[in-house]
Amino acid sequence: MVEWTEFERATIQDIFSKMDYDSVGHNALARCLVVYPWTQRYFAKFGNLYNAAAIMGNPMVAAHGAVVLRGLDKAVKNMDNIKTAYAELSVLHSEKLQVDPDNFRLLADCLTIVVAAKLGSGFTADVQAAFQKFLAVVTAALRKQYQ
Repeated sequence: MVEWTEFERATIQDIFSKMDYDSVGHNALARCLVVYPWTQRYFAKFGNLYNAAAIMGNPMVAAHGAVVLRGLDKAVKNMDNIKTAYAELSVLHSEKLQVDPDNFRLLADCLTIVVAAKLGSGFTADVQAAFQKFLAVVTAALRKQYQ
């Protein structure tokens, strides 16, 4: 079980309480698809992903980015038991969708960059440490089925 400090809990709650899920989700997923183009193979049904402008303007990327980000609410609400909360998603991504588990980390890195840009000077080293710890626990939970 992961131990969370009061600062970490409060920081995660604060970040997500201010989150514009549509904008941040879209920008994080789009960034991931542009920076790591091999991740596009999981989104063939999304149509035109040929360049950064097409990805940023793709409404399916925007919609799925928001879905992914809203999925993190489950972790925020279950910080003491994220692995159990994400058990079904882990099975879905490993067995049905067959997503490369490293992609969870890539998306988490892109999400960190987008959140840092949104928070600006409020994204201190302590805030980043708490946020990245949270995302590391989520990605470990999503990778659980792969082990």
